[in-house]
Amino acid sequence: MNHDMDVVSSLTSALPADAVITDPDSMDAYRWDRANDPDAGVPVAVVRATSTEEVQTVVRIAAEAKIPIVPRGAGSGLSGGSSAIDDGIVLSLDKMREISIDPITRMATVQPGAFNAEVKAAAAEHGLWYPPDPSSFEFCSIGGNIATNAGGLCCVKYGVTTDYVLGMTVVLADGRAVKLGGPRLKDVAGLPLTKLFVGSEGTLGVITEVTLRLIPAQLPPTTVVAMFPKLADATNAVLDIAKAMRPSMLEFMDKPSINAVEDELKMGLDREAEGMLVIQSDEPGEHAGAQAAIIEEICNSNAASECYLTTDPEESEAFVTARRIAIPAVEKKGALLLEDVGVPLPKLGDLVLGIEKISADRDVTIAVIAHAGDGNTHPLLVLDPKDEEQQKRAQIAYGEVMDLATGLGGTITGEHGVGRLKAPWLAPYLGEDVMDLNHKIKQALDPDNIFNPGSVYTGLV
Repeated sequence: MNHDMDVVSSLTSALPADAVITDPDSMDAYRWDRANDPDAGVPVAVVRATSTEEVQTVVRIAAEAKIPIVPRGAGSGLSGGSSAIDDGIVLSLDKMREISIDPITRMATVQPGAFNAEVKAAAAEHGLWYPPDPSSFEFCSIGGNIATNAGGLCCVKYGVTTDYVLGMTVVLADGRAVKLGGPRLKDVAGLPLTKLFVGSEGTLGVITEVTLRLIPAQLPPTTVVAMFPKLADATNAVLDIAKAMRPSMLEFMDKPSINAVEDELKMGLDREAEGMLVIQSDEPGEHAGAQAAIIEEICNSNAASECYLTTDPEESEAFVTARRIAIPAVEKKGALLLEDVGVPLPKLGDLVLGIEKISADRDVTIAVIAHAGDGNTHPLLVLDPKDEEQQKRAQIAYGEVMDLATGLGGTITGEHGVGRLKAPWLAPYLGEDVMDLNHKIKQALDPDNIFNPGSVYTGLV
């Protein structure tokens, strides 16, 4: 306890009076992310930093005391990556929200607490666009997006977060703040360290500022929505579309997710359909309509029961919203165990049909939504928190979905990160040599393992 008191005393004496939170009730808001990790700990303090210098102060105090730091953005993560640790410090960056746009270079300088939506809005004032587009874009932070290398609905054509990160300021475990990369589109001097920190989930350093690449504003899309009586027909349509073109959006929902969304929005979705695709083309001029016509033809040739094309912006956004709210809609059916497995696109059908079989075999509802265009699926296992037997079956099913994906040449996470939820599967997925390389990099940058211990890398001391 004296050790904890010394750390709190050091923090409160070195930082502004309102920066350090120690009241247990107030700290509760910072203990969990959206994964609701049941093992989340109780920190000794929450620090809401407002500058790189304050982050450096916190890191130096923690390093001297050898206590853990959990960097935290908006708490919207889905893998338990920002779960608090007993007697550690939660370092919240939610007050660091500044955004500056340079329309000449088409770049944004952004602090990590800014929301994805705020960066989009600031860019839009200059006719520019920040494409990475998670479903949670309205309430997820740029720092969190970078920590997990977030993707989203537009990534099939426009790529993921790392494709837009040009530089950053990051505070290392010894308290130094280093600048990596910068406002240059081409820069190959030295190792690509900027990319190393993208997707590192707060385990290597604390990002306090980023330089982001922007592109001209997206053209108004044409949208095709197709319903399928059979899952295999929906996934075959995905493959045929991918062979023919690169749409700007290619999203999938299965029957449980369709019904959850219909319960929420009551927009007339076909409750009997086994699969639904939301596809968009944002090609210029007549090309979008031409692409959409081909998409419609492909869906019909794959036995779509219904195919609807629209150029109306409000109608288009309504269908995109339906896809975006799928996770919170399914969450209303019970507690969720959420996965984020991805496979090579030709294996998408095997994955979706395999998950359907696991769901039936284990008698656990698994709703599947997917960024179908790049093979990244989000199976949502729905649980009754009071049914212990169901929870045991669900845990088995969770592992079986992981094994299914990796057996198909896929990955245990496409964009949500490993966090604490998937850490047990990382070593088997990477293999001994690659895991060893990960550990060496982690130990070189964070020798005392103060940054987010227990997340991603288990067993480090």
